[in-house]
Parts: sequence; C-alpha cells; structure tokens
Amino acid sequence: MRKEDKGNIIAQLGEVLNEYAHFYLVDVTGLNAATTSAMRRKCFQSEIKMVVVKNTLLHKALEAAETDYTPLYDCLKGTTAVLFANTANAPAKLLKDFTKDGMPALKAAYAEEGFYVGADQLEALTAIKSKDEVIAEIVALLQSPAKNVLSALQSGGNTIHGVLKTLGERPE
Repeated sequence: MRKEDKGNIIAQLGEVLNEYAHFYLVDVTGLNAATTSAMRRKCFQSEIKMVVVKNTLLHKALEAAETDYTPLYDCLKGTTAVLFANTANAPAKLLKDFTKDGMPALKAAYAEEGFYVGADQLEALTAIKSKDEVIAEIVALLQSPAKNVLSALQSGGNTIHGVLKTLGERPE
C-alpha cells in the first residue's frame, strides 16, 4: 500500500471518528465469510457502521483525533473491526447476540465518553441507556402522577355516585 493511500485511509477514519459518538473495537479473528456477512447485515439494520481496519492505521487515526484514546492502544492486536454508532448500547446488544456462539469478542469500547477495556465489559455496555430510552423513562415518570390523579378522580366520581344511589334507594 502506498503512503498516500495510507494517509487517505487515516483521514477517512478520522472523519468517521468525528461523525460517530461511540465506537467498539471487536476481535474478528475466527469469523468465516458467512458469519462476517451476517454481522455486517445486522450492523446495517441497527444503523451501525462496521469497518475492518489495519491496527497501525487505526492507531494513527486515534492519535490524530482530538480526544485522547491512549487506553485503547493496547487492544490493537490481531484482526480488528470497528463498530461505529451514535447510540452507545446498540453495538453492545448486537455483540451480545453474536457472542452466544463465542465470536466475535469485544476488545474495547469508547462509549459515553468513557473507556471500557476487555470482553467482561459487555454487560456494562448493554446496561447503558440510550438518549431515547432515558427520555422515554422521564416522560413515563412525568405522566404517572397525572394518570394517578385522573384515575382517582374518575373512580371517586363513581364511588360517590354509587353511595348516593344506594342512599336514595334505601327505604326510610
């Protein structure tokens, strides 16, 4: 590969790093073509960009980035694929489905401005809530008291009506 081509690839990786808020480094050493193709298909459906890169080129792209990615440098060994996503837990959920078969393994991740190194961090990454999930929880919490008040008012009206009806029907 020519030096100019390497420079272009490093620049493209830098652009993708800036475009996506989160990324995962995955070991795809033992994947066959069919499994890799299935994984790419799942990534596309989940709006995750999967890129298989040379470790040295990714290392240089990470060094050139504005954020300090030094905790990830030790993980750049073997065959590495990078999963880029705008939702922090989307790649973790995808990997959790695929790791049931034992492959691919998580090397490290940069999610929610934090570093997660090692395959044992997958559970912590799947537990991260996305922005949409947090907003949905907040809306549900805000709606709950209003629903309780409306429910109490509606049931209270029926109770009072029932009491009045019973009193009205009672012989004196």
